[in-house]
Parts: sequence; structure tokens; C-alpha cells
Amino acid sequence: MHKPTLKEKIRYYFENTMSSGPGGIIKWLAIVSLIMVLLCGLLLFLFGVQTPDSAHEPRTISGFVESSWQSLMATLDSGTMGGDPEDNWAFRIVRFLATLTGIFLISILIGTISSGIDGQIDEMKKGKSKVLESNHTLILGWSEKVFSIIQELVEANSNQKNPRIVILADRDKVEMEDEIREKIQDFGNTVVIVRSGNPLESSAIAVVNPNEARSIIVLANEEANADTYVIKSVLALTNGKHRKTGPYHIVAEIKDPKNMEAADLVGNDETVFVLSSDLISRITAQTCRQSGLSVVYSELLQFEGDEIYFQEEASLVGKTYKDSMFAYEHSSIIGIFTKDEEVLINPPMDTMFNAGDSVIAISEDDDTVKVSGKSNFNIQTDLFKRHEGAEAGVEKTLILGWNNRGARIIEELDNYVAAGSEVMILADGSEVEEEVKDLQKGLEKQRLTFQRGDINEKAVLVGLSPEKYDHIILLSYTDIDMQESDAKTLICLLHLRNLSEKSGKDFSIVSEMLDIRNRDLGVVAKADDFIVSDNLISLMISQLSENKDLKKVYDVLFEADGSEIYLKPVSRYVKTGEAMNFYTVLESAAQLNESAIGYRISSESSNSDEHFGVKINPSKSDSITFSEEDYIIVLAED
Repeated sequence: MHKPTLKEKIRYYFENTMSSGPGGIIKWLAIVSLIMVLLCGLLLFLFGVQTPDSAHEPRTISGFVESSWQSLMATLDSGTMGGDPEDNWAFRIVRFLATLTGIFLISILIGTISSGIDGQIDEMKKGKSKVLESNHTLILGWSEKVFSIIQELVEANSNQKNPRIVILADRDKVEMEDEIREKIQDFGNTVVIVRSGNPLESSAIAVVNPNEARSIIVLANEEANADTYVIKSVLALTNGKHRKTGPYHIVAEIKDPKNMEAADLVGNDETVFVLSSDLISRITAQTCRQSGLSVVYSELLQFEGDEIYFQEEASLVGKTYKDSMFAYEHSSIIGIFTKDEEVLINPPMDTMFNAGDSVIAISEDDDTVKVSGKSNFNIQTDLFKRHEGAEAGVEKTLILGWNNRGARIIEELDNYVAAGSEVMILADGSEVEEEVKDLQKGLEKQRLTFQRGDINEKAVLVGLSPEKYDHIILLSYTDIDMQESDAKTLICLLHLRNLSEKSGKDFSIVSEMLDIRNRDLGVVAKADDFIVSDNLISLMISQLSENKDLKKVYDVLFEADGSEIYLKPVSRYVKTGEAMNFYTVLESAAQLNESAIGYRISSESSNSDEHFGVKINPSKSDSITFSEEDYIIVLAED
């Protein structure tokens, strides 16, 4: 091999030291400066270039030191040249060379130090330091849902002391902070801390102190294989080298049902998984058959207003579920959470409370779930009414647009509709037609028909005769930009409303929105219900991060089997046009083995300021007068 030359060795050493950063550069500047000072000092000393004051002195080592000192001063401070002797040009020339070299070297030094400081500041901005918080909510990953989750957690933390939200995502820290500040104006008393790092790596997760977190949320990103990232992040938590001995409280989002089995394996019974696509499909299928149901779900899932709480009440031991419903003035009881952690939603009215059981209540806050002590409820039995509606027949549903939730919605509808029902699908894309053909094979009660077309072409909509359908579901296109997709939805809504006015028939429309900020525009188009997919998932994830046992409640509410939320005509329970309290409604519903939790005033169904007429958990003593178009919100078997 070729033996390296001295030049190659020096260059190799130079490049290695330079790659070490500002410290290496400063080291070389010091070496060059020292060589220059000594060289200039040597010139002054050897050639007898001296100031007039020192011309008579002999040349000694101290003279060399003095010459070097003069060179050093000229190198560091160009202003010292102003005092050089006018008649000694040799002295001036040497000092001038030292000064020029000094200007060059000092400039490099200042630039290097400045760059080093800027680099350190930029490094600190990246958020690599370990989070020292405890009892914080930790969010791993990044998606559009993060903003709704933060808003909900801010609301939930309003009565907490020093609440903290910590976010770890594989994005630039400054960009994340700017985006959060742009979309969230009020953080209340909550502090949001952002760190940049890969949520798939245990070492990166360790930076955000997961072992002392109160709860951990793992978000699915927008990638096609998002579930893979979620599962690996959960695995990094549950099987991390430095994990805590106690269980974590993890809430994670899974998009594809096929990945649930793998997710459960890595969850270690510490993780609650939210199957987002399945949940939205179920809510859409239920809501299209009951106008106003999406508003009810939104109200229950938000921290603002009333939500679901578990609370043990010793005075209810030995009493029935029906007794508990009347025991609370400002809370609506919907079930029992047994001491064995079993959830009973709307159980039989004679179900007994045992020691250790808790009520499942809808209330404004956990401290408002208090028994009233009342014994006289002023129930007006003379106002009871039992007007049963016509038995449901075959139903015709029109689905406009298509996404990966379309098939699941149709499968869920098959659990509710009568045999012989029909579904017409209008969408772009030949692949949708093939999917519909495969879907038909697994259906028992519905016949599917597909038509290719643009949902924004009015002529196409007119040809479908939407007035002949019982329900209309408008799905978002998830393969295009969010705002473009919502714009297509809004244009289609406007066309449908125009056709509704011309035909003289009100259409029952459920519209899927991707951005909650576009919901107000949809209200202008007079849509009945909106399913804002990401927002509903965000609300549920936020609730589960505070109480993971709520997952058992949601599993019952969103299943076709068991008790669910229904909006039923008021004439099924009480007379209209008569003032009464809600205890009267509660008793009438209880006699039908149903739990009344609120009502909807139809005259306010278009008023967003009044929650579209939906009132959840009303004060039971307040007087209310219903009209024929109003509805009672109940939990019932069917």
C-alpha cells in the first residue's frame, strides 16, 4: 500500500478535527494564530526590527517575548497600530502583516462562535431534552385528530392543577408548535409540551417520560399502513426495556379491522383500541335512520356539557335500577357498572344494586352525580300516552359517494332494516362496482344497485329521483384533499335541498364531513345530521384517555345487539300540548323498560346555538311542553 505523505496526514487530521464542529475550527484558529504571533515576533527579534525605545537594548529571550507580545496585540487589536513609530517602516510592515492576519482570524472566530450558538439554539428548538413532567397526558404520533384531542383535554383539565399535555411525533418541533397555536386559541390552564422524535423507538419514547404519564394516546397517521406504526409504538411501550412495573393506560387508534388481532397481542391488556372506521360506520348506519342521533353522540362524547361518569352510591345498595333513575335530579342514569367491572346498559328495571356497584350516569361533572333525596316526584300519570307508530317496512337508502367505510355501513344497516330493503349507490370509479358485487353476497336483507356518476352533477341526481328514498347517506371522498372533499359534499347538499324544495318532500340526509370547521357551512345547506369522522374519533379517544372503562359502555351503545340510543316520537310516552316535568316522561318510559335521557325539540332542529334542539340530561323538575313533532331520547332494546 502507498504510504501516506505528511501532507495527506495533515489533511486527514485537519478534516477529522473540522468535522467535530465549532470546537475543531476554534482549535485550528488558535494554532494558526500562535504560529503567526511567534513568526512575527521572531522576525522582529532576529532582524532587529525594534521601536526607538528598545533600539539600545541587547537582543535576549525577554526581547523575543516582548516582540511576540507586540505581534499578539497587533493580531488581536488593529487599533494598536496607531501608536507605531513613524520612522520605523520595517516595524510597521511586520505589525501590519500581523494585523491583517488577526482581522482574518478574528472574523472566522466570531463567525464560528456565532454559528455554534445558532446551532445550539436550533438543536434546543428541536426538542431533544427529556420531559420532566409527571401525571401528564402523552400523545404519540401526529394527525389532524390531534387538535380536537388537545381541545377536549384542555376542557377536561379546566378544574385540574397544573395539567400538562406532551406530544411526541416525527416532525419538526417548531412546525408542530406553530400549527397547534394556529388552530387552538385558548389553552386554559393546560400547558402543551412538544418533542420531536420517532414514536416507534423506545429511546425516543423514553424522552417524554411515559412511565409517569397519566394516560398515553397513540394516533394513527395518514399513511396507508398506519396501523403498523400504531402497533409498533404500542409494542415499544409495553415491551420497552425501561418500562414501569405497573400497567400503562394506553388508548390507540386502529383503522383496519384485520389488524385488531395483532394489536390485541401487543396491547398486554393495558391498551384500549378504538377501531375508527368501524365506529364511524356504525354511527352512520344508526344515524341515517334517526335524525338528530349524531348530535346526541357528539354531546355525550364532548367534555363540554354532559358526559358519562361511574360513581358508587352506598344508599342505592338493595334498591332497583328504576329507583336509581329517580334518585338523581341533575343526572340521568343509564346503567350499572358492577363490582366485577361488567357494564349493564338499560338493564331490567328490577335489577338490584349490590355493594360495590356503581351507577353509570350522564352528568355535567363527576361532582354533580349526587342523589337528590327527593321522594315526591309529581308524576302526572294522566298525561301518559301509548301511541305506537306503524311497524317498520322495507326501506330504500341512497348512498352518494364512496370510501372505505361504505361497505361497513351497508353491512351495519343489514342489522336494522326489514327484509327486501334496497340500497342504491352512486359513485365514481369502476372498482366501486366490483366491491358492491362482492358485498351483495354477504347481505341477507338488502339488495344493492350501483350507478357510476358524479354526485355534483344535478342532472344525475335528478335521474335518481331522491324523493323516493327513505334515507340518503352522503359519503366523503377520502382519496382527495380534505377541503376539496368537503366542497363536493356541500355542493351535493345544495343540489339535494333544491330538489327537496321542488318535490315538496323533506329528505332525510346524513352527511359525512372531514373538517369540523365546515359544519357551519353544511348547516346553511340544511342537512339533518353530520358525521364529522375525525372529530368523533377524537372525542372518543379523549374520553377513553380519562376513563378506559368507558370503552365497555361504547361497545354496548354502538352494537346492533342490546340497548342503544333511540329518538322516538313523544306520542309514544306522553300527551302533547301539556306542561309536565321530566319525571313524568321518565316514569312513562320506564314502564316500557326504557331509560329516558333527554328530548329533541323539532322546531329548533336547524338552530346550532341550541344544539339542533337536542337536550341531554335535563333537570327533571323543570317544566316542559312537547309538540307532536318532538322526540324523546331513550335507551332501549329496539
